[in-house]
Amino acid sequence: MALRNTVALLVGLVALFHTWGAWAIVEVNMEDKVEVSIKETAQITCMYTSDEGSGGMVIEWFYVTRSGDKQRIYHQDPVSNTVDKGTPYMDRINVSTATGVVVLTISDVQVEDEREFTCRIKGLTDGSGEGRTKLRVFATPERPTIEAVETGVSVDKFEPSKIGTCEVKNGYPRPNVTWYRDNMPLLSSPGDTIIEFRTTTESNGLLSVVSELSRKVVKEDKNAKFYCEVNYFVPGATQMTESAPITITIYYPSTEVYIWVESPKGKIKEGDVVELRCTGNGNDPSALLSIKHTRSGETWETDTAQINATRINSGEYECQIVDTESFESLTNTTEVFVNYLDPAVVVPEQPAMVLQGKDVMATCNAVSSLQTETTWFKDGEEISKGHTLILTNATFDTSGTYTCVVSVTELEDMQTNGTLIVHVQGPPQIRKDRTVIETVNREVDLKCHVRGYPVPTIIWTAGGKVSKGFQKVTENGVESVLKVQVTSDMTAVCNASNEYGSDTSTFNIKAIKTETAKPPKKVKKESNGVIIAVVIICLLLLAVLGSVLYFLYKKGKICGRSGKQDLTKSNKDNIVVEMKSDNTEEAILLGVNGEKQPQSHQ
Repeated sequence: MALRNTVALLVGLVALFHTWGAWAIVEVNMEDKVEVSIKETAQITCMYTSDEGSGGMVIEWFYVTRSGDKQRIYHQDPVSNTVDKGTPYMDRINVSTATGVVVLTISDVQVEDEREFTCRIKGLTDGSGEGRTKLRVFATPERPTIEAVETGVSVDKFEPSKIGTCEVKNGYPRPNVTWYRDNMPLLSSPGDTIIEFRTTTESNGLLSVVSELSRKVVKEDKNAKFYCEVNYFVPGATQMTESAPITITIYYPSTEVYIWVESPKGKIKEGDVVELRCTGNGNDPSALLSIKHTRSGETWETDTAQINATRINSGEYECQIVDTESFESLTNTTEVFVNYLDPAVVVPEQPAMVLQGKDVMATCNAVSSLQTETTWFKDGEEISKGHTLILTNATFDTSGTYTCVVSVTELEDMQTNGTLIVHVQGPPQIRKDRTVIETVNREVDLKCHVRGYPVPTIIWTAGGKVSKGFQKVTENGVESVLKVQVTSDMTAVCNASNEYGSDTSTFNIKAIKTETAKPPKKVKKESNGVIIAVVIICLLLLAVLGSVLYFLYKKGKICGRSGKQDLTKSNKDNIVVEMKSDNTEEAILLGVNGEKQPQSHQ
């Protein structure tokens, strides 16, 4: 009986044990995905619940390979924990546990780490649980670069033409590229807009995208700005960046043509360099432009013409543009007028003759295409305005040269001038008598200034001689110069005459005979010469005297005896003679009276 009870107890325990195993369930909860940027650290959390508690659990981490197989990277049981060798994560993972939580940490995340990770929790009994999380990796791409087509694009192309390319490098996942024209997105449209994409996987697993835009352009695209927008993913969000804008050269035919005067601005006058410009409203490098003077037929095979303006260049100028493909042409014209100013004409043309006291009138005009005004000048001073000049009550002061300046009021640099010469007819007028004081033996210039017309004839009378002198015609008459050698007081008379009368002027010349009147330099030279001559004569006399004395001394004619004789002068103005006989060397000094001098006087 006791044995039966024991067996029944064991059977009950076994049944109870199996009952517990059937109900020992492990529940695992994980996020669907974990997002992380490249080269950063990812944390994948595995949360579980179990009736057995956490002390006796077996924890394992797996990743799913590209072929779909599971590869274990971590194992933990109540006794030990191990990171599996030979996997890409053996040096980059760390697992931390807490009650009901297991965290897998992956450092230096790369693109190839984007895969599914599995967390498996097993109890001591047969119960277990498993969860999965997809690791998403993101890389921010570089800023996009854009490049426009180098050549221009023509609007008459039947197929879309390449506009440009946009490239974005090193992004993950694949960035999305969208083209824009002036802030409006462009979509592919057959026969109008074509957008192509090309994706390249770099060695580091990142993706680069090149997009090419082709479009059938229109004239309005000449100022349009094209750019590309790149949308890319980051953990938990989407971001956007744009390229720099580009413009392209659009070739299109002209529908209108223009011609105008580029310079000078305003009215044109003879002598100006006129520049004409010709252009169309299109942009066609193959179009031919030309400018032609309609009247003369002169043609410039270019869009610019330079003309040295004269009045014959006035007229119509035509600008023509020719399409070299269709040979269609457009023309337009403009009118050019060159203003002119002829040389001034003065009436009378010959020098004007007027009698003293009478009036003279002259006119000055110049033919011009514009309004003119005339100003008269004499000796640089303005004397009258208007085309007509009237001079009243003429005098010799009226004689001279008058200049008329004809100017165009609208163009300050446009002017011409003429000359009028006026001669006032009348008897001569001379500057009256005057006295000239000069020194003897000096040449004097006598000047006789005479006004009158016709030019007076001048005759000089001086020292009984008649001369015309040196004559020079001036604007108001004549000037005569007579050179006179002054030796004594004299009178010179200047006599001027013409057909209207005569006039005289007397010059009284007084000669002053004084030594001081001699030029200082000349006196100084003569005085020096006299002194030198006197000194030379004195030296010659002394030489002669010395020779005579020496001769007499030698002959013994001095003091009544022969022998050597020396003459000296004593302190008391006595003449002392030193006498020596032929037989002795003894010298006796005698005074003037023949007295013997004391020895102390020797």
